[in-house]
Amino acid sequence: MKVGIASDHAGFEIKEYLKDKLKKEGYEVIDFGPEFKKAVDYPDYGVKVAKSISDGEIERGILICGTGIGMSITANKFKGVRAALCNSTFLAKLAREHNDANVITFGGRIIAKELAWEITKVFLETPFLKGRHLRRVNKIKKLEK
Repeated sequence: MKVGIASDHAGFEIKEYLKDKLKKEGYEVIDFGPEFKKAVDYPDYGVKVAKSISDGEIERGILICGTGIGMSITANKFKGVRAALCNSTFLAKLAREHNDANVITFGGRIIAKELAWEITKVFLETPFLKGRHLRRVNKIKKLEK
């Protein structure tokens, strides 16, 4: 699976940690930046992952800013992106099963990197259940037109 990841300065350390863990697990990881921990604006990096999802270049995205809220708002502006702010494995599981979320966002100032990894694993390994949930996701897709 091809996974894109990006952050702002507040999420940089978690981004680097997750990137290494993902590579060790065999995921193809594209790091959309930043390359160094410096003050940056989260939309500049969230847009890169969201556009890549929207264009079908990557299958899943991971975005980290201070709270995860700004990255979630940014990503959800793009057609075909269903970004979910998840601070627990339970939310990540339901975001995948019920909403077919393809981007997960975290707050770098909210959760520990180890928890972010546990949430990421659930997010990447959980399939979309379809069924009654597909009808609802299709209604969301219609809003994009």
